[in-house]
Amino acid sequence: MSTAELQASDWRGIFEGRRAVPPHSQSSRLAAAAGQSQAFRLVLKQVDGLQPKQSEEGKASDYQLRVSLFDSEHQHFFGRTWKSEPHPSRLSNRHTTVQFNEVVYFHTPLCWSSVVAVVELVSLSSRTDSSQNATGAGFGLMQLFSRGPDSEPPHGEGRLSLYHGTPRVLLHPSLRDPLQMNAVLSVMEGTQLLYSLQPHPALTPAMHLIPPNILLSAHHPIPGVLPPTDSTADALRRPRLLPDVPCALERVDVSLAPSTEVFEADLLQMLNYDRHITTLGKEVRSVVVQERRLHVGVHNGWGWVERPQVLVLEQGPPGANRSSGPRQTSTDTLSASSGPGLSLRGSVELRMMRHPAFSVVFQLEYVFSVPLTGDGKLSSGAVQRAVFMQCVRWCVWSPFSDTEGAPESVCVKLQGGALPNPNELMIYTTHTPQADAEQSVIRFRFLSDVEGATSSTAFRSVSRETSQRKKIPTKSHDESRLDSEASPLRATRGPALSLSQLATTSRYPTMSHTAGSPWQQQHPALLAPSPMASAHQLSHVERPAAGSIAHLEVSVMEREETSDEREEECNLRELTFTPVHAPVITLGTHTPGSSRGSSRGSLAHLFSSRFPEIRDGLGQVAEVLDPSEPVSFDPQREEADLLQANTLILQFLAFTRVPQAGVNSDWPSSIHFTFQLYRFPPVTSQNLRLLQPEPGARPDYPAILSLINRDGTLSSGCPGLQLQYRADPSFLKPGERAWFLRYLALHSLQIDVWDSDSLLLIGSAAVELKHMLRQGRPAVQVSHELEVITTDYLQDAGLSGEHAGRHSAVPAISVYTTVRGRLHVRLGNVGGAVQKSLTSTLLLPPSRSHIVQPSNAPAGFRGGSLSSNSVLNLNAQNTKRAQRLPDTDCELASLLHSRTREVGGALLEGRGETEEVRQRKIDRMTAVRQHEDKATPTLQEKSSSMKRKQDRAQHSQDLRLIQAYRERCKAESITSMLTQALTTKHTLYATLGTAEFLEFLLKNPFNVPQTITIECDDPELSVVVKAEEWRYFKDLVKVCTPMEEEMFHLQEKSSAPQIYLRPKESVYIPLKYQTFTSAHTLHSQDTAGLKSSKNLHFAHKQKSNTILAKSIKVFFRAEDGQPLAICQVNVEPTPHVVDQTFRFYHPELTFLKKAIRLPPATDSPPDGAARLQVRCSDPGVICHASAATDPGEPQDIYLKVPGSSSPQIRKFFITVFTDPWLASPAQTWQVYVHYLQRMDVVCVCGTLSWHSLILRGTQTIRKVQCYTSHPLELQVDPGGVFALPAQGLQDLRLGVRALRSGNSFRYLNVVDVDTRQLVTSWLLCINCKQPLISRAFEIQVPVGGGRGSNKKFSFTNPYPFSKGFRLYSDHPDLLQFNKEDFQIKGGESYSIGLRFAPSQSPGTEEILIFINDLEDKNEETYCVKVVYR
Repeated sequence: MSTAELQASDWRGIFEGRRAVPPHSQSSRLAAAAGQSQAFRLVLKQVDGLQPKQSEEGKASDYQLRVSLFDSEHQHFFGRTWKSEPHPSRLSNRHTTVQFNEVVYFHTPLCWSSVVAVVELVSLSSRTDSSQNATGAGFGLMQLFSRGPDSEPPHGEGRLSLYHGTPRVLLHPSLRDPLQMNAVLSVMEGTQLLYSLQPHPALTPAMHLIPPNILLSAHHPIPGVLPPTDSTADALRRPRLLPDVPCALERVDVSLAPSTEVFEADLLQMLNYDRHITTLGKEVRSVVVQERRLHVGVHNGWGWVERPQVLVLEQGPPGANRSSGPRQTSTDTLSASSGPGLSLRGSVELRMMRHPAFSVVFQLEYVFSVPLTGDGKLSSGAVQRAVFMQCVRWCVWSPFSDTEGAPESVCVKLQGGALPNPNELMIYTTHTPQADAEQSVIRFRFLSDVEGATSSTAFRSVSRETSQRKKIPTKSHDESRLDSEASPLRATRGPALSLSQLATTSRYPTMSHTAGSPWQQQHPALLAPSPMASAHQLSHVERPAAGSIAHLEVSVMEREETSDEREEECNLRELTFTPVHAPVITLGTHTPGSSRGSSRGSLAHLFSSRFPEIRDGLGQVAEVLDPSEPVSFDPQREEADLLQANTLILQFLAFTRVPQAGVNSDWPSSIHFTFQLYRFPPVTSQNLRLLQPEPGARPDYPAILSLINRDGTLSSGCPGLQLQYRADPSFLKPGERAWFLRYLALHSLQIDVWDSDSLLLIGSAAVELKHMLRQGRPAVQVSHELEVITTDYLQDAGLSGEHAGRHSAVPAISVYTTVRGRLHVRLGNVGGAVQKSLTSTLLLPPSRSHIVQPSNAPAGFRGGSLSSNSVLNLNAQNTKRAQRLPDTDCELASLLHSRTREVGGALLEGRGETEEVRQRKIDRMTAVRQHEDKATPTLQEKSSSMKRKQDRAQHSQDLRLIQAYRERCKAESITSMLTQALTTKHTLYATLGTAEFLEFLLKNPFNVPQTITIECDDPELSVVVKAEEWRYFKDLVKVCTPMEEEMFHLQEKSSAPQIYLRPKESVYIPLKYQTFTSAHTLHSQDTAGLKSSKNLHFAHKQKSNTILAKSIKVFFRAEDGQPLAICQVNVEPTPHVVDQTFRFYHPELTFLKKAIRLPPATDSPPDGAARLQVRCSDPGVICHASAATDPGEPQDIYLKVPGSSSPQIRKFFITVFTDPWLASPAQTWQVYVHYLQRMDVVCVCGTLSWHSLILRGTQTIRKVQCYTSHPLELQVDPGGVFALPAQGLQDLRLGVRALRSGNSFRYLNVVDVDTRQLVTSWLLCINCKQPLISRAFEIQVPVGGGRGSNKKFSFTNPYPFSKGFRLYSDHPDLLQFNKEDFQIKGGESYSIGLRFAPSQSPGTEEILIFINDLEDKNEETYCVKVVYR
């Protein structure tokens, strides 16, 4: 570090330059009670509409912004005024614009609506003596906090109106509420400040290094904060702190000049003299020294890094044993045994940072006691005493200011007097010749982490062991004293604090003092103030119970525990985060298909159902492939295929039910599918009915799917559902065919299966698409049997209350996957010849290069109208038919009087000529009839003649209006037409997350050098200024053009890069377009209005899953501000590929937090760890990837999604990148978050309990029906279709009978039966308690053989009357009853027959048997332990 840097980081220089005005005393007390401070980030962008004064017109003046904090309730400025750098102004249209773009950081505990930020605009002008003159140009008040509990905080983008005058007007008594002073002050019309105010929680770790209410710039150096690693020079956006260094001070001795005895005698004499001159002072020999304290703290020049430690000093030589009792010294009776100085027993532990500004501040404080009488008056014989404190000396020492290191033995001079000090206190001083000749010093030995790292570790271990023995009874001081010969950092901290520490000052005391003589004030407590004590100290008086002070020391164990707690509180280290919930595992692009082999019997049953066959172009059946065989992908064979068109066929054939707990055996009865193939639009299929199997068919045979017509009947056509997609050159972009084939080779198609009746998700299946590669064959087909699985994330509900507040590595609720069924699909690909037609060739424009070169031929006016509509028309041809002005401008048409033709033509957009012809024909027919009738002129004819005169007058007025309009728009239209001569157009086909790279050839046509400024109005199109990124994209797109290092110049105050061009020189400007935004609107779940077809051809432009089409202009401006060239980039949206779809169900209005786990990367970079980067299309969703792990380890992507109301669904996309420059996403995920109403249900296992739900009606009356995810466990009343009144309330009764104890999750949907739309949905969080088991049994069942076991036991009716009973089991798949309902007379017994299902593997299972009454109230619960052997 250079000498200049050392001087800049000097503690005293920083301390004297950061002095600030403290807040109002009342506000300070309220802030101390409130606690936590709040950090903010304020971005001051620009001032618009500033009207310069007449004296300043034509002069380029600089402007400056100044920001101060103001408490409007107390009319008090506090903190320190922040000043920006001078910025020049730009004059345009007689208005001045000043670009600032400066960032301000601050934190404040005064989080009230009365605290505002006062922003003042200052005009700077140069004086004759080269100094600057600052003149106020206006000010504004920026609201920082919300005005009330119901209002939202004013955070985000905003515009601040400015007032005329100076901010000092806020101190006027009549302006109590500065936010309502528009009636007093005048607003500067049109002048506004653009700003952005946001909370900045990233500043929280560095708050202890920055004092509150201090406004700092982004580039302001803060001691303890590392400089930024990027080029933004913004160290506080994400502050990085220096590491802590453990330090210790031992053998601390204080020597007062000329001696301790003389110093204390003079001090007591002055105190008694002050008492003597007051009316209360009658005794002059009663003030005694109670204690001598030393405050030791770490200060970085800005503020205290941690609260100073308060230690008690003892008299005598260092190391001598002293009595623990207090030593009282009066004026005439000084103790003769007083040692030469003051010493501290033990050592002091500190946490510092290696920075020259980090210093140790010592403050010597004396505690005095004054006897009081019972009535509060002073008396020499009083037994009660009042206590006050006074700081007498202080000093500061910087251990890291010397580059050679801190010395081991240190001696620092103590000073006093009215000098600025960190505590802002008045320090006692003496002015005697003897005291001035000698100096008071403090000596100590300094140890840092280099010398005592091992000792420091031992010290912390001892502290932890001590804290574990907290419950041991406190011993005496001598018994609990640690060995004084221990290592330096392990030594004790010396005598602990006495009870008088209760009167110590706060962290940031003020400089206010008491008015008048403090001896004349009466205090209810037994505490007399010091003549030099501050008013802030008086607010911390002792309680009367502590009036008689005794030097009571705390045991060493308690002191070590306090030290350890302080160390843990101030040095909290962040550990590697491991999520408690199990992350969602992605399917990945290389995941093998979950298909399984089917039996020959089920295949015969399946393919005997006359499914449509897949045939090639010649009518031959497509070649059948085995899904278990590997596929060899040869790109050259695919390119050499004569059949360049591919027709992808998806056939959904059947669905095999899997028995599920809580549902009937015939569930589901109808299903539909949702999926997205490649970049075709998302598809929601038609509803399909599961046909009943033939009589005698096995229960595990698949159920054939049949289409359901709109009237609810079954389709008479072929069974199953067939969807077709045609991918030919008319659909694929130029060069996209290779990517399409790569997609088929590497990706899987995820299919979501839904219950069409209840609109509940059954599960998801994934099938590999690699078998759809033809590899030169005319057609191929493959059949799959896919497992439909669902994953339950049971830990998300947060019902593990017994684990709250505990440290447990085991999740409270387990996570598991369940197979819900098996889906039978058949995939095919039929090759076809490319049909070259005019229609297909016009679907996509020809291929364009990545190099954009301006055309040498003029590309200006193409003929026709000069209106803006025709000039900006992208499809304009070389010839254009002239149009009437009312037809091209609706604003002009609305001003015309003859609305029949002009206005009608403008509104009908081209239909005006047809209306004219029709009107002319009607007039001609009327004239013919009048001629035939030969009638004389009538009154009607006269009125018609009058009307024609009025029309001619209106036409004349309209013609004059049109002439004026043409004159006004002529200059603008000609300018726009001339601009086209400089414009070069280029079309991009943009996809979500994919970067589109191009280079624009820019030439300097002048004979003089030019500095070109590149401006763009869209942040998604940017200039590639980094050479590494430019080189990466050039290699990616195979562009061989010249490249230069450090070609662009970036200004600090502007984001527009600049480039220097020599005369007639041409360079290539790299541009990159990339967008991460897409449609993420909330919508409701329904099946109406979605695409569903049996034969789908999507070869035209689609708007689903795409970005918006737009036109972006890049201006290359010369030094005079005129455009040298314009590159117009037309963005054409194209759908993107969705690799995987995630669906999450979450309670409404709560944040969803998820972790998605990626499998280990197989193609890691050379450094061993693949660095993932993620982007989200929804700016309201927080998404980030975990830190890089070791090779072969998986990585997690964390999501935080804000909540919405039920039954809305939030949809967004996540793009995952593995390359460093985010060129192309490796994965694109589609995420759906379904928001449901949550209801917590507590019940007993096996007992039916009823609960109430309130269903709210919608805008119109509806016919609805309730569906549950587990109909055998949940009952809803009403159970059928019922009418839901508009805006009404419907009471629903929910019956819950859970058969297994523990936490479970169920779903309840209310569906509109007419529109198949989801009305509302509930997430039922069921906490089922274990019932009381009355009897237990154990039986043994043989394994294998296909035969179960029959058992029985007797049950006696305990009632004296006849009663009916009902049986249930928590494992109905393992245990069945001969008779579930039975009736028993009073006192009689009944034999219950049990049938245990066979098992193919040995093991043990506990089965509960519930015996309920006919009202489903549990009477008895038996437990049967089944041992399979």
